[in-house]
Amino acid sequence: MTEFSLPEWPYACGGPSGTGDIKTEPEDFVVEEILSFEPEGSGEHIFLYIEKIGENTEYVARQLARHAGVRQRDVSYAGLKDRHGRTRQWFSVWLPGKEDPNWNGFETDQLKILQTVRHARKLKRGVLAGNRFTLLIRNWTGDRELAERQLQQIRNQGFPNYFGPQRFGHHGQNINRALAMFTGAKVKREQRSLYLSAARSYLFNLILARRVEQTNWQRAINGDVFKLDGSNSCFAGDSNDVSLSARVEQGDIHPTGIMWGRGGKVATAEAGAIENAVIAANASIADGLIAFDLEADRRALRVLPQDLDWQWLDNQLKLSFSLPAGSYATALLREIIGDAPGAGF
Repeated sequence: MTEFSLPEWPYACGGPSGTGDIKTEPEDFVVEEILSFEPEGSGEHIFLYIEKIGENTEYVARQLARHAGVRQRDVSYAGLKDRHGRTRQWFSVWLPGKEDPNWNGFETDQLKILQTVRHARKLKRGVLAGNRFTLLIRNWTGDRELAERQLQQIRNQGFPNYFGPQRFGHHGQNINRALAMFTGAKVKREQRSLYLSAARSYLFNLILARRVEQTNWQRAINGDVFKLDGSNSCFAGDSNDVSLSARVEQGDIHPTGIMWGRGGKVATAEAGAIENAVIAANASIADGLIAFDLEADRRALRVLPQDLDWQWLDNQLKLSFSLPAGSYATALLREIIGDAPGAGF
């Protein structure tokens, strides 16, 4: 089998304007989860808002289960967070008919409980409204004026909604493992989900890359399927509806690309031709996903960051912004400094 390697996804802002160091210190990468709902204050599940430094999400979940004396499956979280940095995220612990444990013994220099509150239901994956980021790029060198223009362009038009490199494993090895799985290799259940996710994320990135090359990733073209901003609701566009372009420009709706699988809303005309060409050129991946019976979905081709701000501190660039759940800070950052080593967040 041919060894797979990830391509360099095309840039929307002309290529990086500089270089710099990221994640030198935990405070260089701060992320805060934004829940999509307000916990009720009562119920069988206790929600904990935890700040962690140098620890990954699954480790914290295991520690919570051990401290609370519950099964691992009784602890849940909305999303995975990188261990490198200062991250604040929500966890829930199912404690039916039980009082809150004494959490004092849980905290360490790396783990702090910032808030606890009860809720009637467990915390489910993907229920976040988004994440708030504060990033510091140290030892910046490059064209500052160009960087300013690029950041202003991102503020106005957004950036391509690529899946980040962490989705694909080290040097894209999760794609190789997916291909091996498609040809009969046995894998564990949790690995299967990881490899399937990587495979169709790769197909999406290829479709988005074509749109970036054609400079139409941030505007409506014939046959597009659109997603409402802040929603998972999608609809097929009408080529005779002249208001669609205006709605895309206003940020009310976004053109989408397919997350490959069975069924779902299908792009047609010009948009459909782009997607079909990518799928046909990567039939071994596409057919493998169908064989595993995945259902198709749609993902927005662009992200409009909220409250994007920046400041220069001598040779440092500080960025702050909010992104919707499922989008990668990596994809914004790479437009400025490229795929920097260690940028897996």
